[in-house]
Amino acid sequence: MLTQEEVVQLLNPVKDPFLHRTLEETGGITSVTIKEDKKHVSVKVGISKTNTGEQMELQQEIVGILKKAGANTVGLRFEQLSDEVIQKYQPAAEKAKEESLMGGESNTKFIAIASGKGGVGKSTVTVNLAVALMRLGKKVGIIDADIYGFSVPDMMGIEKRPVVQEEKIVPVERFGVQVISMGFFVEDNSPIIWRGPMLGKMINSFFSEVEWGELDYLLLDLPPGTGDIAMDVHELLPTCKEIIVTTPHPTAAFVAARAGQMALKTDHEILGVVENMAYFESKKTGEKEYVFGEGGGTKLAEVLNTKVLGQLPIQQPYEEEDVFAPSVYQEDHPNGKEFHKIAAKVIAKLEE
Repeated sequence: MLTQEEVVQLLNPVKDPFLHRTLEETGGITSVTIKEDKKHVSVKVGISKTNTGEQMELQQEIVGILKKAGANTVGLRFEQLSDEVIQKYQPAAEKAKEESLMGGESNTKFIAIASGKGGVGKSTVTVNLAVALMRLGKKVGIIDADIYGFSVPDMMGIEKRPVVQEEKIVPVERFGVQVISMGFFVEDNSPIIWRGPMLGKMINSFFSEVEWGELDYLLLDLPPGTGDIAMDVHELLPTCKEIIVTTPHPTAAFVAARAGQMALKTDHEILGVVENMAYFESKKTGEKEYVFGEGGGTKLAEVLNTKVLGQLPIQQPYEEEDVFAPSVYQEDHPNGKEFHKIAAKVIAKLEE
């Protein structure tokens, strides 16, 4: 059975979720009681903020550590640390936030790529807009915030994984764009089975614990719809702009309007609408076939009081030897040129 000393040693490295200091540094382990006959461990823990989603995650972490070490049951009580301890470490925590992309000193422009439903090409737009912005001389990053349906690494042909340097995650760079994705931290394409607070913490970590350096633009590939992640992004980034992706089909445009209305209600400016899979153009005849109908993008733009930034035909990128990137269009590709125009419009709107 665990001893009190062993429990303290096991929990000392655990960090306060707000101060980012270990429980050993903050003196957060204030009481340990053990009932050997029932293998029950009771711990009282002091943290800087109680009754939060982060406390729930910390509780799960502590319980997991102690049960793995041999405890049958674990009892936890949380209390707030003294003002003296909080004030001692709070400046460092605030400084870390200021130095992150969410800090007041950052000049990074945030653009969320949203859609009402899946399968409309939202991630394709994210990836190629990022590459187009880079080709126009901008420093660009992507957060693949589509936690359940992460696809950006595969689309860009990324095979490397991030590394950690000085307690910061260094994003992977591909085509001159820095990328961070949940896909980097999941083995064998396993499904993600997490609750909202845990997902929110992961998104927050993508901003605060990643060494992005100086970025001009950070694009966020949101999950489709208006769920927890979209809400977290809206709360974390009040200055974030949005681009809504749809297909020409009226139903897709109708559903996409919900994502747009959510942006408007949270005071996020909509930069415009991108209509993907707008038509198919025959190489033999040059005739355009509107496979998924017409007018969805224009109608959606009218509803959201914005403009259509571009209409992308159904086309595959060119095949290149020794270059694996299934969804990245070359600069001289027709869709690559269209993304160049879209990126130029975005720059003109945000840097005018």
